[in-house]
Amino acid sequence: MSSSSASSSSPALTHFDGQGQAHMVDVGAKPATHRIAVAEGRIQMQPATLAIIEAGTAKKGDVLGVARIAGIMAAKKTSDLIPLCHPLALTRVALEFELVPAHSSVRCSATVETVGPTGVEMEALAAVQIALLTIYDMCKAVDKGMVIGDVRVVEKHGGRSGGFVASAKP
Repeated sequence: MSSSSASSSSPALTHFDGQGQAHMVDVGAKPATHRIAVAEGRIQMQPATLAIIEAGTAKKGDVLGVARIAGIMAAKKTSDLIPLCHPLALTRVALEFELVPAHSSVRCSATVETVGPTGVEMEALAAVQIALLTIYDMCKAVDKGMVIGDVRVVEKHGGRSGGFVASAKP
């Protein structure tokens, strides 16, 4: 959105100070609450590639097992990858995969939890992105045309802003 179309009632971006300089948000005075975020995304591929994943015959090994570990690692390392994210003590990271033959794709969902002063949306998004990139990496020898997409936060709970549940995709 351009600044000319932003209304005065729009929420301010929190990662900029009064002079417009990027900074890490001070969460020191915020109460620690139980926070949960769920993100999802998908990778579309050729039907033959999906069949290889389902059969477990990829030359590099268990595609979804490796992608699950990669997603967990990504959630734990989010603050190392995104400059203004706080390092968080995560209490849970869980990834689920669903094979969707009708769309020749794999859907990935990541649930991330913590008890702390800031949310875990970025950690959930990082987990999904890296899990999907790992699937790409493990299958690119047979399908270089895979497409990653539809990555989004689908729900979050906890904190001052309360809950959020995304509307159904159009």
